[in-house]
Amino acid sequence: MANPYLPLWEYIPDGEPRVFGDRVYIYGSHDRIAQEGFCDFKLKVWSAPVSDLNNWQCHGVSFRTADDHGHPADTPWTSRELFAPDVVEKDGKYYLYAYIVGSEGAVAVSDHPEGPFTLLGKYNYSDEDAGDNGIFNDAGVLVDDDGRVHIYYGFTENHYGEIDPADMRTIIPGSYRADMIPRGEGDDDFFEASSPRKINGKYYLIYSPRKGSRLFYAISDSPTGPFRRMGAIIDNGVDYPAGNDHGSVCCINGQWYIFYHRMTNGSIMQRQGCVERIEILPDGTIPQVEMTSLGFEESLSPYRITPAEIACVLKGGCFVTEKDIFTRVITGIKTGSVIGYRYFDFGEDFSGSDLVFKAQLIGAGCPAEIHILLDSYDDGEEIGVCRTGTGDGVYTARCKSVTGRHAVYFRINHPYTSWAARYYDDRALFELKSFVFCK
Repeated sequence: MANPYLPLWEYIPDGEPRVFGDRVYIYGSHDRIAQEGFCDFKLKVWSAPVSDLNNWQCHGVSFRTADDHGHPADTPWTSRELFAPDVVEKDGKYYLYAYIVGSEGAVAVSDHPEGPFTLLGKYNYSDEDAGDNGIFNDAGVLVDDDGRVHIYYGFTENHYGEIDPADMRTIIPGSYRADMIPRGEGDDDFFEASSPRKINGKYYLIYSPRKGSRLFYAISDSPTGPFRRMGAIIDNGVDYPAGNDHGSVCCINGQWYIFYHRMTNGSIMQRQGCVERIEILPDGTIPQVEMTSLGFEESLSPYRITPAEIACVLKGGCFVTEKDIFTRVITGIKTGSVIGYRYFDFGEDFSGSDLVFKAQLIGAGCPAEIHILLDSYDDGEEIGVCRTGTGDGVYTARCKSVTGRHAVYFRINHPYTSWAARYYDDRALFELKSFVFCK
């Protein structure tokens, strides 16, 4: 399954991946199309077999803060939106830690990892044993090998507490600590999105820094810190419409992944989950990875129809937008726009046959040129140019023979060169629906 890895009509940001049994579960917020704020009043759970990461199943709504189609709210003290949950397993039970914007958070339990979750209540704490005004912003929970339960949370400041495993919601008196990641003055300082993991005996805290669209990580020898800032794992704003990020790492069948999200609809509030392979080196460090269109795939086939919306590079004002549940396109395409996909495997071709490129697009009353480049949108090899007309349709270009694995980029311009060209420099040229390479 390519990025985004869930069905393309689904918007699950802030993803916390967890492997329980033989399935991987994704717990996240739920964004709504055409909304003016972050998140929804309900949480949904998706899962896939660890042996088939292209087969995701929706388990429906697992928890809600507002009445919904005959289902009553689970939180009697608030009806605010649900943000960035986490779920952990303890003694055969599954515990949901729900952040509720502007309200005290909730802890709920289920016999099943997919829920639905039954409310246990609010966090139980004394004023001196919790930061963040008791909201527990973006809480991430770690059940350690010794049975102790640790919670990390906070907005602009990071906080820590230890949870009593007897009820899974009481903060043990005296356990509270602030600044698990020591404060600094740079852009890499903690902002939000705490997600703890224990890897090879070390404690990792994944988080969103103060500036940029990145996911950072910090490492400690102890669950109580202090944590050392190590750097970025991924940046969802590199050559892409920028926005916040929130996610975590997960090992599935021996392969480590970073789960994150990226933006759609020209908004930072309609986000889709994505995933990339990562490597954890013997010294514990995680090299930064680039955004790709791959998802769980090792490569994509150029000979299958590629939906435009899986682009991982969007420059020059273009962005993915949903027209209806069946149709998403790249819109806002102008002269200078770049649309990119990493990576296609063209295979081997000893005959040297030319490729035929076909693009399905929605015209905007102006012709355009799609320059097809390999490996770099700045100085990559141009293998063909697709010249479009003014209307809707499928447009074709003959391209040079290509073998092997490559990124593919489309650099767009209009064909005008006269004094009137300036009138076309900032106008929409077309919307891209899909494309394919044929032989």
